Amino acid sequence: MPMPDQDPAPTDESGVIETVRAAGEVDPHRLDFPPVPNGVDYLVSVVHHLTAAEVGPRDIKYAVLHLQAATEVLLKARLVREHWSLVFDDPGKATERRFRSGDFKSCTTTEAVTRLRNIADVSITDQADSALKDLARDRNALQHFGLSHDARAVEARAGRVLDFLVRFLDDVLLPGFSLAEVAAIASDVGRIRDGLSSIHAFVTERMRRLQPDLTGHEERTVACYSCGQLAMIADGERNRCLFCNTNEATKYLIVEYLLQSLHNDGVRVRACPRCQRELLVDGIRSASGPDPVSFCFGCATRIPDTAPDAPGEPR
Repeated sequence: MPMPDQDPAPTDESGVIETVRAAGEVDPHRLDFPPVPNGVDYLVSVVHHLTAAEVGPRDIKYAVLHLQAATEVLLKARLVREHWSLVFDDPGKATERRFRSGDFKSCTTTEAVTRLRNIADVSITDQADSALKDLARDRNALQHFGLSHDARAVEARAGRVLDFLVRFLDDVLLPGFSLAEVAAIASDVGRIRDGLSSIHAFVTERMRRLQPDLTGHEERTVACYSCGQLAMIADGERNRCLFCNTNEATKYLIVEYLLQSLHNDGVRVRACPRCQRELLVDGIRSASGPDPVSFCFGCATRIPDTAPDAPGEPR
């Protein structure tokens, strides 16, 4: 006999069917979005907007906003499972009354990632962390200042975060769910997976079509800071991404990498030992090989690790 606090586990096929049927019944007059179903619902909206027949500015706007909302909800749902006080901006001032009423300032997404890693022992890669921070920057720019981005870039960037969140659901959140809880979101999770497959297929097909234009330029082709695809060709003065059509002068592009270096330990901007200009970026993904490289956007070339540092630069 099950314990009083446990859901009885269906022991036959009819029991499973009844559990799924009950989980799918929704009261149209009741607003009921527990954290994980709420986050999943946001992801359904993201997929809807990014897989529209014509992805327009409004689709981009709500895809970014809802993807950030989903990220915050799902990461913090796992923190609550560890302990409800961890979602407070200052856990030392947490009270159960304020938690139950929702009357508190919650931690940032960046802090949530740190607490999941350090306290809940949840594995989140640096690559995933970087994608989440890029998303937060997009959301803040859109919410407060307006955001102008090519739809292809947004779709590719969103695909990386979606991919992380689907794996986060599978590996971190769903294992702690009952059958009824899984059944309640199964349909929506299926729609998200289908949408993610569509986004990946779009990215793969577009990169395939671009290969003839990229062939022969591997040594000066790097990952685009905007869409993340290995499709940005540098020429020393300008840097054009064939995937998302970003076309940035080097003097402005280097500012993007300076900003990245603030939250990514693998990226560093320094003086180039060849041209002496501070346009050398360490930790760049390049089409020339699988490992991050040091690439000078002034020379438009990879700088070998054995090259001497520029005067005044640490070795």
